[in-house]
Amino acid sequence: MFALFVTAKIKAGHRAEFIEATMGDAVGSNNDEPGCLQFDVHADPNDENTVYLYEVYENRDAWETAHRAAPHYAKWRETVSPWFDGDPTRVELNPIFTKDKGQI
Repeated sequence: MFALFVTAKIKAGHRAEFIEATMGDAVGSNNDEPGCLQFDVHADPNDENTVYLYEVYENRDAWETAHRAAPHYAKWRETVSPWFDGDPTRVELNPIFTKDKGQI
């Protein structure tokens, strides 16, 4: 298993359209990528222009190859890139315990 926690800072005035575009990527990831086990979108309760993505994949290749080559990801990346306030930060995670799998 492979997971990511992404923090995206969004330029003021672009939050709603960023969320809409990101929902499209999340739905595509969850529905169309067999290697994607979970793709969640979260809002920061204290900063409306910060959005968090939590993504879980069967393995690193499912993220690097399948997800990053998916049409919905390419569309998302092209759409939202101008709205980032700096580069998103990414923390890569090795899951130890998940609801569906128990201890890994």
